[in-house]
Amino acid sequence: MDPARVFGSPSPSPSLALSLYAAPFDGAHRSHAITVILPTICSLVALGLLLLGFYRCRRRNAARKIDESFKIPIKSDRPRQSSDTNNPDLRKSSSADHLNPPTPAIRVITHKEAQVFTYRELQFATNNFTPANVIGNGGFGSVYRSVLPDGRIVAIKQLDRGGKQGEHEFRVEVDLLSCLHSRYLLELIGYCADQDHRLLVYEYMSNGNLQEHLYSDGSQGNPPLLDWGTRLRIALDAAKGLEYLHERVTPPVIHRDFKASNILLDERFKAKVSDFGLAKLGSDKLNGEISTRVLGTTGYVAPEYALTGHLTTKSDVYSFGVVLLELLTGRVPVDMKRPPGQGVLVSWALPYLTDRERVSEVVDPFLEEQYSKKELVQVAAIAAMCVQSEADYRPLMTDVVQSLIPLVKQHTGARVTSSPNFHHHVVTVKSSSIDSGSSGTSLNSPRA
Repeated sequence: MDPARVFGSPSPSPSLALSLYAAPFDGAHRSHAITVILPTICSLVALGLLLLGFYRCRRRNAARKIDESFKIPIKSDRPRQSSDTNNPDLRKSSSADHLNPPTPAIRVITHKEAQVFTYRELQFATNNFTPANVIGNGGFGSVYRSVLPDGRIVAIKQLDRGGKQGEHEFRVEVDLLSCLHSRYLLELIGYCADQDHRLLVYEYMSNGNLQEHLYSDGSQGNPPLLDWGTRLRIALDAAKGLEYLHERVTPPVIHRDFKASNILLDERFKAKVSDFGLAKLGSDKLNGEISTRVLGTTGYVAPEYALTGHLTTKSDVYSFGVVLLELLTGRVPVDMKRPPGQGVLVSWALPYLTDRERVSEVVDPFLEEQYSKKELVQVAAIAAMCVQSEADYRPLMTDVVQSLIPLVKQHTGARVTSSPNFHHHVVTVKSSSIDSGSSGTSLNSPRA
């Protein structure tokens, strides 16, 4: 049956149906459709461009924040200087030593790109991380003496996989040392972040760390002992490293784990500060004060920081004072095997430091007759000021540097040279840290 008959009307021809379908788009109808669709399309395009611009703006601002988070303004080459380089009261301001500014050689170079290595490159440089190349171990990995393809001898620190603290320390080291450049800070050559591998590549310091030498017996095959002049030179270099962090950087950088094992020595026994995994950026408050959880190594942590979590640059000054006491006495910061009252270095030594007649009783016996009484009294006064229990009474590192300069001048020729029979040891530093965040890794502790 014809469908047209069922519905009571004739079936339109195909040509008629096509013309009926196209009719709404002819003439005025087509013009009306265009006026509706075209603005809609334009609005969508404009919205897309607006969203794209907003996204790019956010990325640019985020990049600017990252770029400026460690912004280091170039300051005067002549920092604030103290009034009397021989005056034990380091808190007083003073005239400058015009002939010998404390750190004129420091150059501030911002955002030097660290070299990026692949895991395979560093695997080759360490001979597949062979144990024979291990020169140090710590809480977050091992350190290897390695040779890069261009012939440079470097120290490669391999962080253990896993652990948020290790990842955080890796990022802090890369961020900070890519921005901070001083001859008193260990240089970061590059890093590897290949998949889950985390490695840091540093310049190699052939004489290991200060801790090795202070507690060596000096026998054949062991690290040589350090004479008085060399110890003063090391103290001055380390002080200049902290001075740079506190006075030359805005905001100041607080090291937070300054200790003897983090002071490394090159072939001429020049010292550099290392291990910035726990470092924090200070605030705009006095001495860069911030509040943070307590991290560090027992015996080096400032009392106010240990008790309250309030961290300032004066916390590093206290740690420096402890290291200066180590250089002076040859004793570790905490040794509970000693007789009662002598287990904690600071509390034991402090009464002697301010007694001119008895101060020689705390001096390392190896240093006997290597110093004058005047020099000893001055060094003891500096140490006593640095380890004051009240942070406000501690000096600035700039003042410490100025006080050490004239003492070092008197021993400019003093240098210890390694014996040809000096066989380096693998050193494992087990840090008795207040918090597990202290890596305790002794970088560049050498091995033959």
